[in-house]
Amino acid sequence: MKIPCQGLLFDNDGVLVDSDAGVDQAWSRWARERGLPAEEVTAMVHGRRSADTVALLVDDPAERDAALGRIDRLEIEAAGLTTALPGALDLLTSLPHGSWAVVTSGVTALARARLGAAGLPVPPVLIAADDVAGGKPAPDGYLAAAEKLGLDPAEAVVFEDSVAGAKAGAAAGAYVIGVGSRGLATEARVVVPDLSGVTWQDGVLHLTAPRLLRS
Repeated sequence: MKIPCQGLLFDNDGVLVDSDAGVDQAWSRWARERGLPAEEVTAMVHGRRSADTVALLVDDPAERDAALGRIDRLEIEAAGLTTALPGALDLLTSLPHGSWAVVTSGVTALARARLGAAGLPVPPVLIAADDVAGGKPAPDGYLAAAEKLGLDPAEAVVFEDSVAGAKAGAAAGAYVIGVGSRGLATEARVVVPDLSGVTWQDGVLHLTAPRLLRS
């Protein structure tokens, strides 16, 4: 499968890196400290900024800053559990500088910590939770990334694993590809199991057809 595009925009968690173990550890501890059901909390955090999740779970606005600071610290402490997902390193190291970006719901420090723990390169453009007014599913992050790369969002491909993230990419006007089993729950036109076999050259993204989960 070939998709013409001029740039690639990647979500981080669930697309480039597997941070599930750290996410579960950090958010479970945070939930228990606040007397909340850990399983319900960890089930709702994927694809959301921690600030948006905290706003949903902490009723008293006066407590939210402290609650947010606590989960951000716990997630950074657990970042060492992060590993690279299949195909991520090969694809990223093959891309020309200025052709790709990472758009994540994590804060900048957390995104850098997870990428570093996974042994992945620092993106030429990183748009994190603290860089935008509206988190996913708002398109703010993907629009900002495309602008920094000098791209029309309609000429970009977004790789996402969450419903909120896929909605954000589509709202920005990009072609959205879902990744992994969570990607099947999105409305992405194409879903791949991971980034293995994905290549980009001369303005064309190549997907290995036998590995497509949905097309």
